[in-house]
Amino acid sequence: MAAARPGQDPPTRNQLLARPPHRPASTLVALAVLVGLVAVAGCVPADRRPTWRLFPLQRQQPHDGLAVVSQPDGYGLHIWLETDTRRQGVCRPRWLPDPARLFNGNGSHPFSSGLASREEFFAAVARRDVRRALRRELEALCLSRAPRSTWEWIEPPLNPSQVKVEKLPMLEEKDLLTDPETIRKQEQDPEQENVTEPQAGAATP
Repeated sequence: MAAARPGQDPPTRNQLLARPPHRPASTLVALAVLVGLVAVAGCVPADRRPTWRLFPLQRQQPHDGLAVVSQPDGYGLHIWLETDTRRQGVCRPRWLPDPARLFNGNGSHPFSSGLASREEFFAAVARRDVRRALRRELEALCLSRAPRSTWEWIEPPLNPSQVKVEKLPMLEEKDLLTDPETIRKQEQDPEQENVTEPQAGAATP
């Protein structure tokens, strides 16, 4: 208990409890900065701030796209979702870091067109709420595409160095590609180029 000055009665317990606690100068400065930031944010109109609204936006089938309203006026990203089932019995995300540009994300008819930047993709997936939504949609997409496979979550790339170049599956199928040697022989043999297939219904000798 604090000592009383000469000629004064010592402070009572209630008076001591009523005194505001002593705050360090650093705490007061931090509170002042926080109040200032809140005041500045409050000066920005609501329609000029991103809502960070998240919702599924289908491309070809349910759960294959996620809309992220990351800019003011309903602009944002349409992240295309794909699955990777190259490992037998396992389904996991295949990340496409080139999202489409989202329009009217706060309206009743959102749509996407063109491409957004990878920097916007990295900034969006760095948010915990966006990753949660991505994980939920991708797990549902894997369940619909490969219901007997085990779901395996892989974190999205957060910077350019983490992006893996994926080969298109069709380029890995030999039966879908023309033999380069055959093409070379056709280019070197003019008569081969003039040979045409008989039309349907045409009589053959």
